[in-house]
Amino acid sequence: MLKLLRPEQWLKNLFVFLPVFFNGQLLNVSALLPCTIVFIAFSFAASSIYCFNDIYDIEADKLHPEKCKRPIASGIVSKKTAYIIMVISFLFSMLILFFFGGDFRNTLIALVVFYYAMNLAYTIRLKRCAIIDVVIISVGFVLRVYVGGIASDIWISEWIVIMTFLLALFLAFAKRRDDVILYKNTNYYNLEFMNQIITLVATITIVAYIMYTLSPDVIERFHTRYIYITSIFVLMGIIRYLQITIIDFKSGNPTKVLLRDRFIQCCVIGWVGSFSIIIYL
Repeated sequence: MLKLLRPEQWLKNLFVFLPVFFNGQLLNVSALLPCTIVFIAFSFAASSIYCFNDIYDIEADKLHPEKCKRPIASGIVSKKTAYIIMVISFLFSMLILFFFGGDFRNTLIALVVFYYAMNLAYTIRLKRCAIIDVVIISVGFVLRVYVGGIASDIWISEWIVIMTFLLALFLAFAKRRDDVILYKNTNYYNLEFMNQIITLVATITIVAYIMYTLSPDVIERFHTRYIYITSIFVLMGIIRYLQITIIDFKSGNPTKVLLRDRFIQCCVIGWVGSFSIIIYL
């Protein structure tokens, strides 16, 4: 049942802390605590969606070489039990926001419910709509950032929104490419298209990040011109992910890539470390 909740996927919800991090408030308990609360609430809402996804896709998962090992597809957890876990997880998420969401509880609940409804629609229908499927995934990450900003009462920069959307779009297309490799072609994607679009999005993401680091507004906000140094880690991380996608064919699960690939872990640590020095020291 724990595996059904996919707690390893909760790493994605760390995006709620981005506004606090970039605003230099990561050591401020009054800003960090609300983000921690919405992180927990968002994680259980996401787990509820994973339950529904596994229930809805049970027949297709049984035919998949990896997904057939999931609790419901393998028969370890029944549909009835999965529905119970799904409902409890969602209710727990709502209760956390209702009792601990503070002055912005209604807005936070509305955003999480919207995220929940959007992903239900994604599971039922929209994930089979070309382009729309990856856009929905990317919007989900942007919503995480907005939830974190609202909870901590921090203004959300347009740069954070753009960079979050582009990075999520890149990872989503890379994940779709693995599906194309597995099933050869789909009705809406093929390998040639995926290779071109992944290269395009990766290039745009890198250029956008470099523009961000050289933006006069950003330099003025952080009181330093050395933010561009962090682009080294972004560049290396994206190139390594392209290598994993195109050569190793292992980008189907971005979370597993992050948890297992030492090179990308070093890039993330280097990026966080260099930005932390710039912001906090």
